[in-house]
Amino acid sequence: MEHNNSQALYKIVLEKIRQSPKSQLTFAEYIDLVLYDTQYGYYSSGSVGIGAQGDFFTAVSLGKDFGELLAIQLWQMWQKLECPKNFALVEMGAGNGDLARDILNYLQEYYPDFIDTIDYIIIEKSPALREIQEQKLANINNINLTWKSWSEIPDNQLIGCCFSNELIDAFPVHQIVINHQRLQEVFVTEEAGKIIEKYDNPSTAKLREYFDLIGINIIKQDYPQDYRTEVNLMALSWVEEIAKKLQRGYILTIDYGYQAAKYYHPQRSQGTLKCYYQHRHHNNPYVNLGRQDITTHVDFTALENQGIKCGLATVGFTQQALFLMALGLSDRLQELSTGKYNLQEIFNRRDALHQLINPDGLGGFGVLIQGKNLTPEQHQLQGIKMG
Repeated sequence: MEHNNSQALYKIVLEKIRQSPKSQLTFAEYIDLVLYDTQYGYYSSGSVGIGAQGDFFTAVSLGKDFGELLAIQLWQMWQKLECPKNFALVEMGAGNGDLARDILNYLQEYYPDFIDTIDYIIIEKSPALREIQEQKLANINNINLTWKSWSEIPDNQLIGCCFSNELIDAFPVHQIVINHQRLQEVFVTEEAGKIIEKYDNPSTAKLREYFDLIGINIIKQDYPQDYRTEVNLMALSWVEEIAKKLQRGYILTIDYGYQAAKYYHPQRSQGTLKCYYQHRHHNNPYVNLGRQDITTHVDFTALENQGIKCGLATVGFTQQALFLMALGLSDRLQELSTGKYNLQEIFNRRDALHQLINPDGLGGFGVLIQGKNLTPEQHQLQGIKMG
């Protein structure tokens, strides 16, 4: 069945190419189809595999600690905003619902005053994932929990925190190449019924404007011929959307990525695109259609600078390891020596906690917190000791 679905999606891509001007799709349009086609796309078909038996794992896959530590930061944000009676927690892209479950269960047990104020809103594009989330969260009682789209939330309404974990890396991206010091775009077209690539002039001026935003001269002589990389224009519109909806509060983004100077270094000549299929990764986005995850790293400089344009301030940027340690992960490691756990539990839990802070893995993820209409004191958060 999976093979048939992949073939069906291949035909959809070819038909879209044939219907398009110049018989070509931008790479972003292609990725949007293979990841988000309503019937066969990877995130829409119900084939997303998260965890040990899936295509990839996340911090949430390793147990409750990540969500519980994040809950502590969210509680402090509520305190910093002077404990509003209606506090919006907007989770954007909630995966299989585990993070929401871990956050809400922990808050119910340890912060009952906070839980009474929460409007927990999930924004989820995938109908299949939303169904999984609804099933998983059905037993969480006395919580105002809803699923919404951005269009259902009035502008300037939210007081609280909008947060995401490994969301932006799955946004469809444009790909560009440097050809004789000219900026060109990668397009997807066909030849004799096969999907192929071609280079052409950029489909939008926003691609050049992106590099102005992040302060990178992408066509200077330092960049080698056929330098290839990605541009995540959707991330910019995403920041703009959140900034419009937020009246006062925070945006917390956790993902793998770099600041712009490192992301677009001349030596990173093939970008960051990776495909994940059953815990193996490769760089061919034209196979396993609808059955593999396709991701790119996040340009945190773009998020910060776009945020400033939209009236947001950068509260702080740090690595996930430092963020979680500041929120009490080290205390959880020390607790393993108190005699409460058997030997197997100690080994398993210690391994999970160390994976969360491993600088070569999850611990090296970026944590960006931005804010809107905050006082200087409200910039001082436990998880980020800067701002």
